Amino acid sequence: MAQKRPNILLIMVDQLNGTWFPDGPAPFLKTPILRKLAEESVRFTTTYCPSPLCAPSRASFMAGQLPSRTGVYDNAAEFQSSIPTFAHHLRRAGYRTALSGKMHFVGPDQLHGFEERLTTDIYPADFGWTPDWTKPEERIDWWYHNLGSVTNAGTAEITNQLEYDDEVAYHAKLRLYQYARRDQDRPFCLTVSFTHPHDPYVARKKYWDLYPEGSLPPLTVPDIPYAEQDVHSKRLFDMSDWRNYQLTPEMVADSRRAYAANISYLDDKIGEILQTLKDCRLDKDTIIVFTSDHGDMLGERGLWFKMSFFDGSARVPFMIHAPERFKPRAVSAPASTLDLLPTLMDLADIDIGALADDLDGSSLMSALNGGERSDPVVRVEYAAEGSIAPMVMVREGDYKLCIAGHDPVQLFNLVRDPHETDNLAEDPQYASIRFRLEERVAERWNLARYDDEVRRSQLRRLAVYEALRNGHYYPWDFQPLQKASERYMRNHMDLNVVESDARFPKKGE
Repeated sequence: MAQKRPNILLIMVDQLNGTWFPDGPAPFLKTPILRKLAEESVRFTTTYCPSPLCAPSRASFMAGQLPSRTGVYDNAAEFQSSIPTFAHHLRRAGYRTALSGKMHFVGPDQLHGFEERLTTDIYPADFGWTPDWTKPEERIDWWYHNLGSVTNAGTAEITNQLEYDDEVAYHAKLRLYQYARRDQDRPFCLTVSFTHPHDPYVARKKYWDLYPEGSLPPLTVPDIPYAEQDVHSKRLFDMSDWRNYQLTPEMVADSRRAYAANISYLDDKIGEILQTLKDCRLDKDTIIVFTSDHGDMLGERGLWFKMSFFDGSARVPFMIHAPERFKPRAVSAPASTLDLLPTLMDLADIDIGALADDLDGSSLMSALNGGERSDPVVRVEYAAEGSIAPMVMVREGDYKLCIAGHDPVQLFNLVRDPHETDNLAEDPQYASIRFRLEERVAERWNLARYDDEVRRSQLRRLAVYEALRNGHYYPWDFQPLQKASERYMRNHMDLNVVESDARFPKKGE
């Protein structure tokens, strides 16, 4: 009899800075659950997201393809139904696939391979947030980030995001109970995706109080004057309307404090889910993956949020917990969340045939077994708000190369210069390294064609959005359907059967 495939629990959080997880949670974070999970996991300590923005990164995470291949360039670009995701591949192989929480799918398909979606999304599914590169100086006030998240940092007992993540955790736990008591005929892949610690920087007081004044490290690269910022960073400053906000050191400290507090809040929620997994006796058969969609600059260099190739924005935590299969250890070689799909296929022993040729990630099975990632190059893209042309980044070994349209090239040695303050691109001593990494760029991208594809996509979507907002409007947002007449006790059911079936474990088990 063939061995049962492992269950998979994917936990994704939103905007978690990978430099705060250098090898599991940094020592200053109050996160006992994640710390223990890290100690028992294979930890990929230098992992990059495919694009430092929600929708592009998440679509790439699902599909194992860069945004230039998925067409999800920004937070309002449609994720095509014809692109297979890990949920499709797992479901095709017999897995139950469910999503509780955010995935920021844009378009009428709000499932992308998930058999069930347990909550709605927290962000809109239409084309309203489409950037317009024909108006590079225009700031779109109604949806662009601004620094209000920083000036309004503090505490609250309920917010839009707290309401959402409380619901995400509740439905995730309920689904685990359902797997345990009636759905064990097929392995499951449950994806649980929270919206914290994404700004606004507002936390419940019980978590805020875990971080008294002085308990967080200071900024490593304090404010760089606007005039001395690189060209793209200046665009991000302008996009966030920085001239109309006066940030004080107290506001910066409060924002970072709330951010840390919300990581502790997530730690509690993740702890609840992992305890439920254990209570349902599913923990031994379940591989757990923990990661984020992108990071947050958190005031470093004066920058906030993401949309940058600096490590605070583009690096994420990534760990795989399967201590009975793989010896826990840290892997320092650069990796990507694009690697998740091929890795899951190997873990579940699924052959996707010629579709593997479409992937931009590499399986991490060799690294899980004590070796290295098979591809030494990691690739990242960005083509959304705050940019005026496609931006690409490659990381190989110690070096990171960033190319953005006609902006000056950036080259950093991340080992000697982890804070990326010394641009080596014009240093003759590093000309050969720059040339090698530029070859890596040329191998993967035709930047002129990429630019044209993004602009044409924007034009199409802006036209469609305007049209669909005239007359009758039918939203694409996911509407969770609960069959209330099939829950709890109803008169077409046998009460004895209902009570017995709903119990786990049953008496004597």
